[in-house]
Amino acid sequence: MTTATTRTPRTPPARPGAATDRPTPPGGPGTSLPSLTGLRWLAALLVFGLHINNFGYLGGQAGRLVSWAFTPGGTGVSFFFVLSGFVLTWSARPDDRAPGFWRRRIARVYPVHLATALLAVTVAFAMGRPALPTWKQTLANLSLTHSWWQPWWQTLNPVSWSLACEAFFYALFPALFWLLRRLNARGTLVLGALAAVTALVLAWADAHHWLSQPLYSLPAARLPEFVLGTVTARLVLLDRWRGPGLEGSLALAILGYFLVPQVAPGYAATSCTLAGFTLLIPAAAVADLRALPSLWRGRRLVRLGELSFAFYMVHLLVLRAGISVLGDKPRFGAVAGTGVTAAAFAVSLGLSWALFEGVERPVRRLLLRGRRTEELPPVRKEPVTAD
Repeated sequence: MTTATTRTPRTPPARPGAATDRPTPPGGPGTSLPSLTGLRWLAALLVFGLHINNFGYLGGQAGRLVSWAFTPGGTGVSFFFVLSGFVLTWSARPDDRAPGFWRRRIARVYPVHLATALLAVTVAFAMGRPALPTWKQTLANLSLTHSWWQPWWQTLNPVSWSLACEAFFYALFPALFWLLRRLNARGTLVLGALAAVTALVLAWADAHHWLSQPLYSLPAARLPEFVLGTVTARLVLLDRWRGPGLEGSLALAILGYFLVPQVAPGYAATSCTLAGFTLLIPAAAVADLRALPSLWRGRRLVRLGELSFAFYMVHLLVLRAGISVLGDKPRFGAVAGTGVTAAAFAVSLGLSWALFEGVERPVRRLLLRGRRTEELPPVRKEPVTAD
């Protein structure tokens, strides 16, 4: 698989004096960014580790180590939201219309969402626990609106709550992209600052229980993370990004990750990792554009990144099914717990490959047949959400 292929889409000439007349970075907006695909896998792995910890596979010292390493793993969702904004802005077509964009988004995420919703029902029946949602809850899940009402946020496949957030982002993106293309670099920075301040204020409010509904799964509350991704992509496209390099931004992201246990659980964790993630993503993109060293663009890691959406969508169902065999929170020792974790990982990865090759890719092609598809190299995949 090629990880450095480039293709620059044709764009209409910009009007004189517009913000789009700014120089673009080497390679332009059609360039492949494989490091972002590799980083997607790391974020999905953090979420997997969080759920391994929550399901109590390991006890004793090994369990404490897993808890230390993966209690902040839910921040992988925040990474995906920022990454989603970045990649959608990077790959956006200036002459595209909203219906075409929405059609491609539906073709990208909905087949796997529907397949894993059906798998969730199958797992529930197989475990003898067919406590199925009501028809209203099911309709909300299938329409990706269930995360707006907190009691329904984990209907059917629990991790699909983040897709409801993404659906909200997709609905707003054409208008947001229209705005970004009319802002110069300074205006774009102001928009990013407003998004960051909004996220921090919401984190403070959630930590102090000022609001009646927790904000962790509320799509409107997660919008600032997505906006920050769009802003950083726009600054890179304008050749006005001046953030730290890949090593420095990664160090800041790791520091914020391990600060998470020091704040209130839930949405407040966003305040710890927001700066690091917002800097890391454009730093990785710039590293690819300038052919700088990057740990994240290896062929195998990019391939795993391609599977990350399906992996994210299926892994929790695998862990749920395992309860019927392993029991609830078995707390195995280090050797047995590691073996069970490796088995759950292998099954999840195998199913994610099957979903990617058997559902995600072919159904997407079928739905977009005869229409102009993404003008991107094969490795240029858009990021999807995670829990």
